[in-house]
Order: sequence, then C-alpha cells, then structure tokens
Amino acid sequence: MSTRKMAELQAALEGVSLPASKRELIDYARAEDGARFAPLLARLPDREFDSLDEVAEELRPAQPERTAPDPERPHEESGKPPGGAAYIDASAESGRVREGGP
Repeated sequence: MSTRKMAELQAALEGVSLPASKRELIDYARAEDGARFAPLLARLPDREFDSLDEVAEELRPAQPERTAPDPERPHEESGKPPGGAAYIDASAESGRVREGGP
C-alpha cells in the first residue's frame, strides 16, 4: 500500500472516537468516505486501536522487524561503587575528602 493511500485513510478516519474497534473504524470510514477504505480496514485484526498510528502500523508497518533478541542484562556489580556510600548521596560535595571514604 502506498504512503499516499495510507495518508488518505488516516484523513478519512481523522474524527473517529478512539479507542475504536475494527468494526467502529469500518463504520466510520463508510459514513465519511463511502466504501472506499472498507476492504482495507477489513484486513485489520479484531481488536481495539488507541491511535490512528496503530491502524497505519498494522496495515503498512513502518517499524523494522526485530531480528535480534533483546541484549543481555548487565551483571550485578561486584564490590562497592567508587566513593563508597557518597556515590549515591545526592547531597555529597564533589572533590572533597570524606570521612571514612576509600
């Protein structure tokens, strides 16, 4: 589907109350623009859509397919952070030698 046709579809659906089901989108499009976009909207899965961008993404995906798995989570820190407890103290003064610091 062309970018132009997708833009025309989104313009035809501009006033629909969201979230909207597939049926509500089809009915609204028919009322606004005749049956021109009904076959296209019929390809949508039966669910609710929170935005027109969701509708467009379902019909003409713009986001790339995820080919790689999520990256590994970092390992737990080993040992104390640099600066000891002052590392996470928001009121600590930088550059000052602290009592009991490393």
